[in-house]
Amino acid sequence: MDTAIVPGVGYPDRSITTIMPNSHLLCVFIAEIVGGDRLATRLGEEETARAVERCLNRIDLAVGSTGGDTVARDRSAVIATFEKCDDAIMAACEAMDRVRKLPPLSGTLIQVRIAIHYGEVENGMGKGVNGARLILQACNVDQSLASAPVIDELNPAVKRFVSAEAVNDNIEDTLPWPVFIVGTQNTSTASLNPALSLRPRPRPEPSSPLTSLKPSPAVQSPAAQPSPSLRMQLKHQQDTLIVDGKRPVILLGRELGNDIVIIDPRASRQHARIERRREGFMLIDESTNGCFVTLNGQEEQCLKGSTLPLAGSGRFGCGFSSQEIESDIVFFELL
Repeated sequence: MDTAIVPGVGYPDRSITTIMPNSHLLCVFIAEIVGGDRLATRLGEEETARAVERCLNRIDLAVGSTGGDTVARDRSAVIATFEKCDDAIMAACEAMDRVRKLPPLSGTLIQVRIAIHYGEVENGMGKGVNGARLILQACNVDQSLASAPVIDELNPAVKRFVSAEAVNDNIEDTLPWPVFIVGTQNTSTASLNPALSLRPRPRPEPSSPLTSLKPSPAVQSPAAQPSPSLRMQLKHQQDTLIVDGKRPVILLGRELGNDIVIIDPRASRQHARIERRREGFMLIDESTNGCFVTLNGQEEQCLKGSTLPLAGSGRFGCGFSSQEIESDIVFFELL
């Protein structure tokens, strides 16, 4: 058993951290979507699921662009780990900003809350993950909190993105460490003031088994992470995109905010996405008309509301046949 000595700042279980075999210290990031229940009463389950997935896609992009590894994901939450706490803080800032820019649906905002903790992680579990879950229970809607162990690891430049003082309300009595509010660099002083930001109000109950303090065994096992060398090239019109560890998720659809914009009325606004996973690259359809995929010259198949592994090379159409010459066909190839 190895032992890592870390300078403490006066909170429990921090001055000496005992590392179990096959585990190491990581920064754990948990994001949970809040507001889906209210939206479901107005739009129905199917449309609400699309809206929540849209938010989760934005969080995936923030995690991927800052070097995080997603270890678990369900319909309302994401758990990711980072080697550096600096990257986790920047991911939280970017994720909050991306979600806040999404327009309300039927007058209802779908918002996110994020918890960040630094601790022991083994196979997607451990004190680091449980600590982040505990912090999440103290998070208000549209708020990110980071524990003191995270703040200890930050570079001075990144510390500007967190409140100077620890949160000052009753949550300090329920957590074993002080917690700090994560904001953006241009956030006003008032919005980072703990006394102003944490007005007494009911905090939402966990909406996902991933964020529960006692998650079910089915969601404890993390998604395996891909090999660093796994890369895919996408070509669309005159554009070429690379899907790799730095950019593990690509969004496709008619809406201008997508990575690949399909200019065709048969495509949905949020039509599909490509995810890089350990087992390979997955095309995930979220559309009305489906994706029409041709793999390595094989017969075309229709993917609708499901997931298809992409191997070798091929092409697909979003809402139309991949054989249509003049359409917005997307070509892919494993590198």
